[in-house]
Amino acid sequence: MKTAMRNRLLALLAIAPLSGCSIAAVDYGKVRHADYVADPRCTAQPGAAVDGEALPFFFATSRLPDCRTPEIILLRHRGDQMRYGRFNAPRDVVVDRKKRLLAPVAFQTSADWWRALQAETDRKQGRVLLYVHGYRENFSTTSKDAAQIARMTGFDGPIIEYSWPSQGKILSYVVDETNMYHDVRNFRDFLKTLAEQTWVKEIVVVSHSLGARLVIPAISYVDRTSSNADSSNISNIILASPDIDRETFERDIEEEVLSARRVANNRRITVYTSRADKALAASRAIHGYPRLGSPYCFDPFEAADLKAKGLPERCYPASRPGLIVIDTTDVSRGSTGHSNFLRSAVVCWDFIDVVANKRTRPERVPTQWAHVFRLLPDPAVPKDGDDAICQRTPEVEEPM
Repeated sequence: MKTAMRNRLLALLAIAPLSGCSIAAVDYGKVRHADYVADPRCTAQPGAAVDGEALPFFFATSRLPDCRTPEIILLRHRGDQMRYGRFNAPRDVVVDRKKRLLAPVAFQTSADWWRALQAETDRKQGRVLLYVHGYRENFSTTSKDAAQIARMTGFDGPIIEYSWPSQGKILSYVVDETNMYHDVRNFRDFLKTLAEQTWVKEIVVVSHSLGARLVIPAISYVDRTSSNADSSNISNIILASPDIDRETFERDIEEEVLSARRVANNRRITVYTSRADKALAASRAIHGYPRLGSPYCFDPFEAADLKAKGLPERCYPASRPGLIVIDTTDVSRGSTGHSNFLRSAVVCWDFIDVVANKRTRPERVPTQWAHVFRLLPDPAVPKDGDDAICQRTPEVEEPM
């Protein structure tokens, strides 16, 4: 018992440097929430003009905004309502004499936002990309990632960021989990509305980390309740480093998300996983069970059998039609290996093709499992070539 308790405590302590997990409480501060939104700029006006070239991307958020300063800031607190608007990649601005990385935003009424989204979708190919972020994020960091996805993939359609109130802090993993689960209804209702638009021909859903726990149950909900009986426009689901219980995922996709008729209507899920993902190793230690984004062998007999065959000790979700697993262990990047789809050139190339609806790539190395592929280093890519290929901008630390 003492050993188990010690190991659990060590796991809790390990979370901080690796993935930001902790049991820290949220601090609401000394400002009333009503004071944050008292300025008229926090209340979208019908028909208000928005410069689509200056603010090319769309967002929907349950975050509370702060309109007390010249720059609107979307906070880590839960908002009183869903808000919609436009944004661009973050930039350095001075707020209260401090330099901060902030994304420029403008709010729109729900009706105006949906009309603008339709106009942009109609002007393109009817495709929409929806990005749902993970834990330890603020609006600026998620907007930076959304803008990178747009640059990297050259996606020919609107990019929508769904931003839930992650704390953006190292020591707030449990708070993030709490807010994520609180936001389940908001997100599923938003996704249902998006999927039911007749002018949306295809929705590419990209989730990172904890975002998978919003995405999978929401898609299942839309499948069960949507007036579009097939929900066939939710067709391309990409889970990057998903922080979701592997067995829960296998159970929950069976009935609806990857049912035979959904797969027949072109739906598929691509999972990017890595045994080198330190953040998900810490999450596994906290939750007690393997995460989908890390091929850890929970069954020691399965691991021993693989080792006896001279194979890597990596275990994946069971095969089923419509599911592809991409193991990025050998091309992992960053201090935690938790964002390979945005950091590793080889993974970025694969991600770009998946967004473009390409089902196979010669660079994928087959494994003994038909639905699992490995990615290996490309000798043609220099050590400093990842950022250029993934079209990353220089890192700017955001004050917490």
